[in-house]
Amino acid sequence: MTEIPGVIAAGQKWKSVWTGTGNNADGIIATNDGGILAAQNTNSDVMKIDKNGKVSFPYKDTNTGGALSMNKKGALFVVERGLPTSVWQLAPKRQLLANMYNGEPLECIGGVINDLTADSKGGVYFTMGGLFYANPKGVVTRYGENLATNGVILSPDEKTLYVTTRGLVAFDVQPDGSLTNQRQFAMVGADGTTVDAAGRLYTTAGGDVQVIAPDGKVLGAIPTPINFITVAFSGPDKKTLYGVANNQRFDEIFTIQMISQGYKGRAK
Repeated sequence: MTEIPGVIAAGQKWKSVWTGTGNNADGIIATNDGGILAAQNTNSDVMKIDKNGKVSFPYKDTNTGGALSMNKKGALFVVERGLPTSVWQLAPKRQLLANMYNGEPLECIGGVINDLTADSKGGVYFTMGGLFYANPKGVVTRYGENLATNGVILSPDEKTLYVTTRGLVAFDVQPDGSLTNQRQFAMVGADGTTVDAAGRLYTTAGGDVQVIAPDGKVLGAIPTPINFITVAFSGPDKKTLYGVANNQRFDEIFTIQMISQGYKGRAK
């Protein structure tokens, strides 16, 4: 492991903390106690792994829930991939946010609802072959052009939205949640992405986690033992990076110690 100054020390190694079967680890976020929540697509559960590695299942019956996000106010959301395709709030109260687009069910868009990032207004950005925003009333709007989308994440200040497509694309977030100024932000990045307290991005891409400065400069890569699909900070003082390997038959979750610190104002 090569040092990335201010991000990770030389010689750090990934440690395996959980293994499973099926498509049962994705869309991870931190918990307040230094553990993580993970969406279990195959089992329709939400799994919690606490900081000591103890596993529990705080939410069930998520209708093939595939990814999680929690906003700055603590509201927890899941994208449900079973029919009807939908975005649900799981906590503090379990309720539907969105399942329609232009008067038709979301599944009519085509493809699989993939990832999400929740804003402090009560809305949710999600990817499903393109980029969408469900506002706090559940009205869904499509944004962006020529996007084969995958992972999606808001910057810590929620003024920029990043989405992985062919590399990372950025948008400016307007006060009403709408998106403007689509631009290529970096040429690296393919799947799940997170941010740290300094606004750096960590994006999964093949056998690496690429680390990108807020100005789009690639700072370096953290090699991974196998291909990861997503990452998130948690652990004591939010200085542990969790990574998920999942080929939809076998799943494994790893951790590595960081110098950089995840953003504490939001779960991810």
